[in-house]
This record gives sequence, structure tokens and C-alpha cells, in this order.
Amino acid sequence: MPSVKTLLTLGRISNLPTVWMNVLSAAVLSVALTPTALDPCAVLWVLLAMSCFYAAGMTLNDVFDQHWDAQRQPYRPIPSGRISARGATIWGVGLLVVGFAFLALAPRAEGVLVGLALAGVIVLYDWLHKRHWSTVLLMALTRLGVYLVTAVALVGEVPAWVWLIGVLQMVHTLSVTVVARWENSRSTDLHFPLIPWMIAAMALVDGVFLALVVHPLWLFVGLGLMAATRLGQRYVKGD
Repeated sequence: MPSVKTLLTLGRISNLPTVWMNVLSAAVLSVALTPTALDPCAVLWVLLAMSCFYAAGMTLNDVFDQHWDAQRQPYRPIPSGRISARGATIWGVGLLVVGFAFLALAPRAEGVLVGLALAGVIVLYDWLHKRHWSTVLLMALTRLGVYLVTAVALVGEVPAWVWLIGVLQMVHTLSVTVVARWENSRSTDLHFPLIPWMIAAMALVDGVFLALVVHPLWLFVGLGLMAATRLGQRYVKGD
């Protein structure tokens, strides 16, 4: 039976505050220019769904990478023997199923359809990302997908503001993936947690955008969730 720490490590749970900020941004921007009020419960269901999707994607990533990790990153949960590949697969698929269950509770059923597309991109990236460099685009699309699923699940469409922040975050995610591949190709360590900081900064990107478009207080929300991400990464590796 794997430990809770092992399951949290598999899902890179420390990075979840960035996903929460993405969901909050898409939710706020979806109603920013309309008289529609946000339903906190509806936002919560989508937030839980996207959290499950993220953790599932990270878990299945380790399943597909198990042989590569055995040679280069033997400390990972599967090659270190803390959980079997079969057990990790079951856990990852189970998280996706739970994520869809939460998504089904959102106001708009169309969100589940967009969620299916997002899940497909997540699995496709996990399967192919070690085979060709161009799959960095799939990784960036998964982050954009969080915004699209949130907006559609809550209001049935994707407003222009949501597209804009989603594309900005997609570009940031693309840069994180490219830098991570460059860092992995180096023979020497940078002695600075560059990738963890870049991941944590995803929350700040949303915070700055919302501060400019909606209200300055969102900057502090972004800073807080960035700090929460970095704090979590002290206990569970986020890269």
C-alpha cells in the first residue's frame, strides 16, 4: 500500500495552487463583463475537477516515463519501488474518473465534453512527450485547457478575456517546458530552483492580469498562491 506522501509526489500536488489560480481567473473573467453572479459551489466543483485532472496527468506521466526514470531519476516513486506501475496507473485513471464526476456537477454539461478533450491531450502528452520535442505544444495546450473547461463548465462559452489569459499562460507554460528540457540536457546543476520558480510564477501571471483587468487585490491572491506553491514544493517536488 503506497504512502500518502508517495501519492502526493506522484501527482506533484505542490503545484496545485497554480491550477486553482487558473480556475479562479477563468471563473472571474467569465462573468467580469456580464451581470451574471459567480456561484461559489460551481467554481468549487470545477476547481476540484481540474485538481484531479492535474494530479492524474502527473501520475500517468510517471507511468509512461518509468523506464526512462529508472535510468535517470531512480528516486521517482515507481522506479524506487514505492508504488507499482500498475498501482500508479489505477490511481491516475481513478483521479480522472473522479475529476469527471466533479465536472458533471458544474452548471453546464458542455464542460464535460471540453473536459474529455483536455483529458485526451493530457494522456497524449504523457505518452509522446519523451519521443519528440514538438510535444511541448501539447503540454502548453493542457494549461490552456484548464481555462477553457472552467469557462464552458460555468457559463457555456469562452469569453475573449479568458482566451487572452489562457493564451498568455500557454506561452508561459511553453517556456517552462522548453527551459526544463534545456536544464535536463545540461551536465552541470544550475544550483538554483529555476523550474520550480517558473511553475510557481504561473499563479502570479494570473494575479497580475486580474489586477489590471478586474481589481488590484487579485495581485495579492496571485502572490499568495505563488508563495503557497513554493512552500509546498519544499515537501513535495513539483518538477
